[in-house]
Formats: sequence, C-alpha cells, structure tokens
Amino acid sequence: MSTMQIAGRDLAFNKQRLLANFDDWSMSVAEALAEDEGLVLSECHWKIIHFLREYYDAHEMPPSPRVIVKAIGTELSAHVPCTRKHLEGLFPNGGCKQACRIAGLPRYYCHSC
Repeated sequence: MSTMQIAGRDLAFNKQRLLANFDDWSMSVAEALAEDEGLVLSECHWKIIHFLREYYDAHEMPPSPRVIVKAIGTELSAHVPCTRKHLEGLFPNGGCKQACRIAGLPRYYCHSC
C-alpha cells in the first residue's frame, strides 16, 4: 500500500493504484485524480462516477460496463445508442478501470474492463 497527497489529504492506495478506503473519496479527490490522468470531468463523467459509487455501495462490487450502459446509457447519449466504446471514449486510459479509479472504488470488475 502506498500513500499520496491528493486534494490536500494523505490518501492510501492499493497495488492497483485504487483508493484503499471507499469513504476517503470526495469530488475534489475525483477531480485531482482525473487531472492527474489528463481528464477534465464532464457531466457524463460525473453520471458514471456517481453510478459506480452508488452501485459499489449497494453491492460491494463494481458494475460491469454492460450494467453501466443498461442503467444510465440513455442519460449519457440521448441521440446515439450508448455502447461500451462510448464508455471507453470517456475514460480513454483504461475504460472502466480508469473510471473505477476516479470514482474511488477499492477494486474493479477485471473480467469486463
């Protein structure tokens, strides 16, 4: 486990570079993590991030990309069908792995990322 200072706080990260404690996350932490990865978070990013956190909080595991697209796909893309490629386009440095990192999830669903 390693520690990094992000958004003015010392935060613990696991070997996969994911936030070790789900409750240490905040929107300012997400913005700092995204900036570190070269992303500027849009409304679509935030919808995915909040969905990931709510799902993880309820199920204690991250959703697969298919679950994300089915649950909030129309919110992400009203005119064009939302697909896994659209999701990966929003998070180009690892798809759902990157989304899970920014959302502060301590793990990701590696079989579908």
